[in-house]
Amino acid sequence: MTAEQSGQQCGVVALVGAPNAGKSTLVNALVGQKIAIVSPKAQTTRTKLLGVAIEGNAQLLLVDTPGIFEPKRRLDRAMVQAAWGGASGADVILLVVDGKAGLGPKVEMIIEALAERPEPKMLVLNKVDVSAKERLLVHAQKLNERMTFDETWFISASTGDGVAELKAELAKRMPHEPWHFPEDQVSDATDRMMAAEITREQLYLQLHAELPYASAVETERYKEREDGSVEIHQQILVQRPTQRAIILGKGGVRLKEIGSRARAELANLLGQKVHLYLHVKVKPDWEDDRSLYRDIGLDWVD
Repeated sequence: MTAEQSGQQCGVVALVGAPNAGKSTLVNALVGQKIAIVSPKAQTTRTKLLGVAIEGNAQLLLVDTPGIFEPKRRLDRAMVQAAWGGASGADVILLVVDGKAGLGPKVEMIIEALAERPEPKMLVLNKVDVSAKERLLVHAQKLNERMTFDETWFISASTGDGVAELKAELAKRMPHEPWHFPEDQVSDATDRMMAAEITREQLYLQLHAELPYASAVETERYKEREDGSVEIHQQILVQRPTQRAIILGKGGVRLKEIGSRARAELANLLGQKVHLYLHVKVKPDWEDDRSLYRDIGLDWVD
């Protein structure tokens, strides 16, 4: 039986935008559960992550991409390359814009690049729950003057306002193709990769501005125990001893709290007891480690 005969639809929806526009929050809302880490810190997402959402007979393959910005470091260049790579050949590209911030230099840069792309494009103005209605309408008008969008949506990914309607519209636009993933699969990320992401999320949530982007989390060991629990050993990489001290906290208290919260989040996500062991290592050149890029799903960029 063909996909058309069975009624199945399946396609790729790529979410692009400036850092902190709310792309990961929107992916989580469309999937219906958390698969992408979220924090108020810009550039939280480092690699493109595939979320799988179901709407009727349609399977939406949601590519959550890193925020697009002017790259300065090797890691930055790899993240931006991953973002544009995730948009290539998509059935729909969603330009997600912070409805409160509107059209700024970073969004301008993305629009200039998007204008040259052949994929269908929709504008999503996010965070309507914290944005003035009049300003949202002005932003929408200015953005549509800059580039032609098939549709413009006003949503709040955090509250869910407008998300169901957006999801239904995306489903209609998916081509008649067989589903690519089983119905119960929500992401292409491995448990090992998700474990590292959850710990990195806790670093951002608990340390805020104290620890800039000079850190990474590497899952060194992931082992299923005979009792059904999982044992995870992770290394938190930083560039300077002072950063290590920040993560450890006085008497190691802060690291224990990071581990405790990450462990609880992972246990909920995996549905099994988790034994999490964290170690902080100073590695000044971790951004030049090819194997680390591979582990977090980024291509090495010269």
